[in-house]
Amino acid sequence: METTLGAALVAVPIVRGEAGELQSAPVLHQPGIDTPQQPFVYFITFDLVAEKKADVAALMKRWTEAADALMAGRPIPGMVDSEDTLGLSQKDLTITFGFGPGVFVKDGKDRYGLASRRPAPLADLPRFTGDQLIAAKTGGDLSVQCCADDPQSAFHAARQIARLAYDIAEPRWAQSGFLPSFGKGKTARNLMGFKDGTINPNMTDSKVKDQYIWAGPHDEAWMAGGSYLVARIIRIALEHWDRMNVPFQEQTMGRQKISGAPMGGKHEFEPLTLKQMDHDGNPITAQNSHARLAAPEENGGAQMLRRAYSYENGLSVIAERWPPWRQANEFDSGLLFLSYQQDPRTGFSKIFERMAKFDMMNQFTTHIGSGLFACPGRRKGHYIGEELLS
Repeated sequence: METTLGAALVAVPIVRGEAGELQSAPVLHQPGIDTPQQPFVYFITFDLVAEKKADVAALMKRWTEAADALMAGRPIPGMVDSEDTLGLSQKDLTITFGFGPGVFVKDGKDRYGLASRRPAPLADLPRFTGDQLIAAKTGGDLSVQCCADDPQSAFHAARQIARLAYDIAEPRWAQSGFLPSFGKGKTARNLMGFKDGTINPNMTDSKVKDQYIWAGPHDEAWMAGGSYLVARIIRIALEHWDRMNVPFQEQTMGRQKISGAPMGGKHEFEPLTLKQMDHDGNPITAQNSHARLAAPEENGGAQMLRRAYSYENGLSVIAERWPPWRQANEFDSGLLFLSYQQDPRTGFSKIFERMAKFDMMNQFTTHIGSGLFACPGRRKGHYIGEELLS
């Protein structure tokens, strides 16, 4: 089984010739994007400290070689392994790399001569209503998403990648996550008890992925075969949520808790009841419910691929945003929201702008971390980002 590159070859233009014409070359999508979601993730970002572009290129070459080895279950060339996963099967490990805005411009400076090659879709995310972003959990010049069937394999991969970054990039923030399997073909539940990811695009349809997930034909040539990642750490006030009765929870979500069906429906994948009214003339699916505000029908058809994971970081002293506004030692838990799309401006930002203002769920959730990354495809035989950095 091919695990090193993790996707089928697709012919897309990614290299410009000396005359400026586009040349066609075989490209692979990075694994960990449209790959079936594994149960565990370790997501880590880095800040570059290298002063020369050549050092960044050397790092990406080493990282790509290491990722190929790790995903194939081989030793990393030239490195003594920590052996903490000795005996574990890592055949389902995927490692996905991304470039943040700081690779192109940092503190207003074109640090590596790459400012002109910053893709338009990598525009800074707006500050959304209700954001309480923590600097230590926000940003990053590089991202590494490690997904696996067990948590130690995911962390092991991130650990080895971090070892290779010494003196070139320093870890900025990291978050682990989990997604228990509820059975083949069944949608997983988040910590709020609701099914999460029901309205994802049809990932078996290549036309759908070309329209919503993979970089567009007019994007930067080096982004061919790639996608854009928005990462958000969303803390959930579980203690507050657990005090709500199920009918209120369902009204907030816009879906039934047990079945995942739309309000008034019977099955999870039925169309949302967005136009139906109850006997009093009120919408069956509340106007400010989470499901309605996230629906493509309410956002001009906008879609993105959600690869969300629950997280649990122990206890932390937290002040609640809503009554009874208590400050107490509560679960530091929530959602590591990872979404891939062709353009965050027409994907995540378009959808979340209204949600940030009106979503009933905002009384239970707070966005405390954020990151934006361009995850290019990979030309066969090249390292990740070679068309940008070489």
